Amino acid sequence: MQTLLIIEDDPAILLGLKKNLSYEGYRVLTASDGEEGLELSFDAKPDLILLDVMLPGVNGFEICRTIRRHDSTVPILIISAKDQEIDKIMGLELGADDYITKPFSVKEVVARVKAALRRTTALEQEMEILTFGDSVVDFQGRSLKVKGEEVDVSPREFELLQYLARNPNRVLSRDQILNRVWGYDYYGTARTIDNFIQKLRRKVEDDPENPRFIVTVRGVGYKFVKETAAE
Repeated sequence: MQTLLIIEDDPAILLGLKKNLSYEGYRVLTASDGEEGLELSFDAKPDLILLDVMLPGVNGFEICRTIRRHDSTVPILIISAKDQEIDKIMGLELGADDYITKPFSVKEVVARVKAALRRTTALEQEMEILTFGDSVVDFQGRSLKVKGEEVDVSPREFELLQYLARNPNRVLSRDQILNRVWGYDYYGTARTIDNFIQKLRRKVEDDPENPRFIVTVRGVGYKFVKETAAE
């Protein structure tokens, strides 16, 4: 069951959205202020976030900016009474996937939620099997083979590889990786990431000291370089 998070301070809107989305078969979490919403967005790791802009405490634009700093993939749909073009542009530039103005039709919101989740599911299905170099990763089966041989990977190593591979050619900061793979409340350090990267490189790179696929972006973090299988 997919999990949705609604961050909205209007009780009537919150109840209406929760009721209709629950009826569609989603698990729905709710928050009525910015701080609670931001905390839930990291702790619950929802599949999609519906986000109001004008909230008590932290506003929706700041929440969107903060989430995108740590998670580049979760769909964010802004629902807001701020209907000026500049507001829509700001929301989309901060990383929202859609911007819905109030008043809105609940049916329209449900349709847009389904469309956003379909796009996410389609991207994930494209990545069921990934081949690079001598490595084959089965994301559904959570397995890694190198040169045809099964290679042991810990759950955390696999989640790290999966996060990197599902963001090909995108530079990911150590903070983004730490919060997405280890969780927002994990008190690790950059060294934690570096150690796990080294472990992965020893398993998938021909020359771990000169990696082709999991490359370092100095001063920022790491990037998975998408290439075809070795010829």
